[in-house]
Amino acid sequence: MKITFYAHASFRLEADGLAVVTDPYTPGPKPGSGFAPIDEPADLVIMSSSTDTFHSDPSHIRGDPAVVDALELPPEGATVKGVEIRPFPAMESLTFDFQGEFGRHPDANALYLFTLGGLRVLHLGDTGNPVPPEHLGALRGNVDILLALAGAHATIALGDLDAAIEAIDPRVVIPMHYHSPRGWLQIEPVETFLSRYPGDMITRVGGPSLEITPGTLPGRRHIFVLEQSR
Repeated sequence: MKITFYAHASFRLEADGLAVVTDPYTPGPKPGSGFAPIDEPADLVIMSSSTDTFHSDPSHIRGDPAVVDALELPPEGATVKGVEIRPFPAMESLTFDFQGEFGRHPDANALYLFTLGGLRVLHLGDTGNPVPPEHLGALRGNVDILLALAGAHATIALGDLDAAIEAIDPRVVIPMHYHSPRGWLQIEPVETFLSRYPGDMITRVGGPSLEITPGTLPGRRHIFVLEQSR
């Protein structure tokens, strides 16, 4: 599988002749995200909700991809374009003042687990609270790659993220949703998350893409930092 980091919570994952894009943002200046358009084709787009402009705008993806709102999937999941997807319902932070900063209430969203190229990938969506024990129990031992919300702010607190990583026990953690000078959200830089882990557990890839197969998964949990490309 080839994994490419676009920006914020949006990745491109390619394997088995398919291209999957996660949580596409609205491009352009505020009220857009500040990031550049994706402008590449995909077969499947998976979104953690359909209501958040930072996570649910497939309009700048070329081609005619199937678009899935994870919140609309049945609890047991579904198979779309040959990709098994299972949702885990969540909410944005229940303590952050969305009314004060954004003039709205917290939105529902979903973590989602999908399998591509023989690898099980969990995207943490836009959750802003501790991952519930029932979700952790279902996910433990069933995740190879975790796309982890690392910016705190209105998403999951870093202490709660640490606990979720320990409980889920993925082999690979890829940080996302952290501060970028191209975006306007005032969230934590990736260094804040990385400072919580030993240096020998972290690899800075030096670019936006990483290739992983089931046979090249690290034997122990490892963090790979990709550079945002949009």
